[in-house]
Amino acid sequence: MSKGVISKDEDYSQWFNDLIIKSDMAEYSPVRGCMIIKPYGYSIWEKIQATLDKMFKDTGHVNAYFPLLIPKSFFSKEASHVEGFAKECAVVTHYRLKNDGDGNIIVDDEAKLEEELIIRPTSETIIWNTYRGWIQSYRDLPILVNQWANVMRWEMRTRLFLRTSEFLWQEGHTAHATAEEAIAETEQMLEVYADFAENFMALPVIRGRKTPNERFAGALDTYCIEALMQDGKALQAGTSHFLGQNFAKAFDVKFTTKENVQDYVWATSWGVSTRLIGALIMSHSDDAGLVLPPKLAPIQVVVVPIYKHDEELANITTFVNALKKELVAKGISIKFDNRDTHRPGAKFAEYELKGVPVRVAIGSRDMQNGTVELARRDTKTKETVAQEGLAAKIEALLEEIQANIYNKAADFRTENTTEVNDYEEFKRLLDEKPGFLSAHWDGTAETEQLIKDETKATIRCIPLNNKQEQGTCIRTGKPSTQRVLFARAY
Repeated sequence: MSKGVISKDEDYSQWFNDLIIKSDMAEYSPVRGCMIIKPYGYSIWEKIQATLDKMFKDTGHVNAYFPLLIPKSFFSKEASHVEGFAKECAVVTHYRLKNDGDGNIIVDDEAKLEEELIIRPTSETIIWNTYRGWIQSYRDLPILVNQWANVMRWEMRTRLFLRTSEFLWQEGHTAHATAEEAIAETEQMLEVYADFAENFMALPVIRGRKTPNERFAGALDTYCIEALMQDGKALQAGTSHFLGQNFAKAFDVKFTTKENVQDYVWATSWGVSTRLIGALIMSHSDDAGLVLPPKLAPIQVVVVPIYKHDEELANITTFVNALKKELVAKGISIKFDNRDTHRPGAKFAEYELKGVPVRVAIGSRDMQNGTVELARRDTKTKETVAQEGLAAKIEALLEEIQANIYNKAADFRTENTTEVNDYEEFKRLLDEKPGFLSAHWDGTAETEQLIKDETKATIRCIPLNNKQEQGTCIRTGKPSTQRVLFARAY
């Protein structure tokens, strides 16, 4: 145990929770199933948000905002959609409170809403009701809108940054003149998510399609990126949905084509959430604390001075101010921790726990020798290097750390992905060596559900660009032409 954090080998679930609490990322709220995201955790979300927002805008998308409350009648217009979310909906029924005369605040029964309002679990319904007024002609298309928002899904069992009743996310909702354009949009946004996961989160992902059983409610096709956590469980890190014309038909969103014919609009939606922070923690961190990829670390470099006298601190501060100027010019965030209330060792432990990628320690002897001590969080190694050219050295080291974290996760996934052809071995591996199991499936929903009931493993995706091969279903022995990825999952 380190810093009050249990070993992940002893209790992975508790380790995950300990890291979040001890590193000051989030805490439980007095509202059931909800969390308070503290400044350090929220600063990671801000970096995720800023990066993705630029990627969205670079692909032509713009931001808008739609109401938190959705009329209940909207959900009844798309049957599969309401069926998918009905059990998770929080409902607003009244609009006023009153004092009962004994000093208690109660709901005013006379203030019942004419129509109940649903706190959005997702925004397809209210957005497509809005699009009906925005779209008349092909000239109004495409609409490429994204929304940064919070949503509410009433979860029975919650976990910080993984499954909370309220969470933060973005949801893209686009409208197109043709199915081909909508499918291209769906695929493009999946690639944006995969690019972000791999190049910023240092998280290798499998690009794939969901089975019909696992599709988003109301979608014709759902694309996903799947990642493998260090305990061998899979985590869905992002989804992109081809909605066809389902929502356009439900809300009567038609347009006049170039050929002067009336047709329904084609739709997509796509989203990622604060669950990405959970993925970040579980895929890289260790028993000593968080391990954050430099591109998403709120603090990329921390400098800890070691001194006895104010004069020594003044000399160190002059050097650090010059270094800070160089690093900031390179777009690198740096913190100079000159607090006199904490000893250097306590500071080292704090920033190790918080996952700061690079730590610089500098004392009076270093100032005399023109050196500093440089420590990296990912490997826990340290070295003495010259002060001259330090900014360039740190810049290169951050790039090296980013690549190393990704490669470590990629190697782990490779080592824990197994082709399986026998059902008994399939069940044994799920217990003894969890990970991705690549196996044949007969393509039926019945077999998929049977395997899930018997093993708690689900088909995470049908990988894109899957190679075709003749085989037999792992469970029924029926013919199959390709393998799919199974895993137990969050």
